[in-house]
Amino acid sequence: MDDITIRPAGPDDLEAVAGLRWQWVLENGDTPVTTREEFVRRFLAWAAENAGSHRCMVLVRAGGIIGMAWLAVLQRVPSPRALDRASGDLQCVYVIPGARDGGLGGRLVDAVLLRARDLGLERVTVHSSPRAIPAYARRGFEPSPRLLHAHVGRSAAHYP
Repeated sequence: MDDITIRPAGPDDLEAVAGLRWQWVLENGDTPVTTREEFVRRFLAWAAENAGSHRCMVLVRAGGIIGMAWLAVLQRVPSPRALDRASGDLQCVYVIPGARDGGLGGRLVDAVLLRARDLGLERVTVHSSPRAIPAYARRGFEPSPRLLHAHVGRSAAHYP
C-alpha cells in the first residue's frame, strides 16, 4: 500500500521543513552558523516573507514530513509575444536518508513540475549535485548551452 502523499506545505508544516533543511546541512558535514532554534525562527520568518515567490511541496509518510522541494518563481520581463512571463527554479530537494532510492524524490520533482506547469511557467531550472543529475535527466531536465551563471559573493563555499 502506498502511504505517501505529496502536497503543498502549509504554515503548520514549515517548522518540520526547517528541520529537514537543518538535517541536510549536518548530513553534508557542514557547520551551521547559528543554533537550531535561531535557524528555525529565521527560516519561518523567511518563508512567510517569501510565500509569494517560493512554494514548498512536502513528501508525507504516516503523517510525518520526510521530504521537501521548493519552487522559486521569478517574474520575467514582458515580451511582445508574451506579456505575462515567469520561470522557476527547483530548489532544496531533499528526502530523508531512509526513504531514498525508491523513487520518492522523483515523485516529488514530478509534483513540483506539475505545479510549475499549472502556474504557466516557461521553464524550470535546477542546480544539481553530480549524484542527482541522472535523476533530474529522467524527469526531463537537460543541459542548456545558453544557460550561464556567475558566482558572486560566497562562491568559494558549497551550500547544499
